[in-house]
Amino acid sequence: MLKTNVRESRTGEALPQPSKYYRSDRPDYTARQTLETIFRHEREGLIRFLRSRVGSELASDIAQEVFLRAATSPQLSSLVNPRGFLLCIARNLLIDTARRKQCRVVTLPMDEARDTHCDAQQEHELEAGDLILCLERALTQLPERTRTIFIMNRFDDMAYRDIRNALDISMGAVEYHMMKALSHLRSSLCETV
Repeated sequence: MLKTNVRESRTGEALPQPSKYYRSDRPDYTARQTLETIFRHEREGLIRFLRSRVGSELASDIAQEVFLRAATSPQLSSLVNPRGFLLCIARNLLIDTARRKQCRVVTLPMDEARDTHCDAQQEHELEAGDLILCLERALTQLPERTRTIFIMNRFDDMAYRDIRNALDISMGAVEYHMMKALSHLRSSLCETV
C-alpha cells in the first residue's frame, strides 16, 4: 500500500495539511530553544492576544508575567509548542486577574488604641537583612541600563510606557531588560536561599 502526504479523517475525508495552519514567519522550534529566542519571536503575538482582552495598559505587564512564569517552569526545556504554552499561561493569568477583581478585600484604618504594632522577631529581622544584602549584590551585577529599568519599574512604580518615554527606548527594549533582570535576580536569590 502506498503512503501519501494527504491525511485522512475517520470518515475518510482528506484533512488539510498542518502547514496551512502555521504562519510562515514563525521559526521551527526545537526542544532546547532558549527563553530569549522564544521571547523575541512570540512577544508581539502574545501582547496582541492580551491587548484584545485587557487593553494596552495591562497587556505588557501581563506579558512580562507570562514570560517570568515560563522562565521558572520545568517544562521550558522540553517545549514542542512554545506559543501554545505561553497562551495557556496567559489565559490562566487572565482568569486569576478576573478572580482577584471579584474578591476585593476591604481594608479598614488601624485603630491605634486597639491594633498596636508588633515588633518582628530578631530572627526575621536578620533574614530580611540578609535577603536585602543579596538583592543589592544581585542588582550591582546587572548592566547599568538593565538595573535602571528594573529599579524604575519595581521601586519607583513606573509603568513600562513611562519608562519607555523617560529613557526614549522602545517598549520591546524595556520588556527585554526587565526579563533579563528578573531572570538574573531569580537565579541569584535562589542560589543564596
